[in-house]
Amino acid sequence: MTKNDHKKTRWDLVPWDALNEVVEVLTFGAEKYGEDNWRTLPDYRRRYFSAAMRHMISWWWTTPTDPESGKSHLAHAICNLLFLLHRSTPPDRSYKPAPSQDPADE
Repeated sequence: MTKNDHKKTRWDLVPWDALNEVVEVLTFGAEKYGEDNWRTLPDYRRRYFSAAMRHMISWWWTTPTDPESGKSHLAHAICNLLFLLHRSTPPDRSYKPAPSQDPADE
């Protein structure tokens, strides 16, 4: 049988063990800050960039894990980068965040 899957998204390339740790950080954040709270953060570009860099620098210079969550600083950084990527791509039609008060968020 022939299956034409040429040029389709290759989900088999995802390192699922690493992605699982990212999901664990997302779960930790949802418990700490509330579910989907990340979608409505004011001044998100500056704040998520800064948070990602803090985790990267902590991973590079001090310790591989975040002391509060016990999860990898890299997984925390990836979460912040995912939030930036999500907000930088065309709008998610399934979710409408609260209107932004910050013109930089537009």
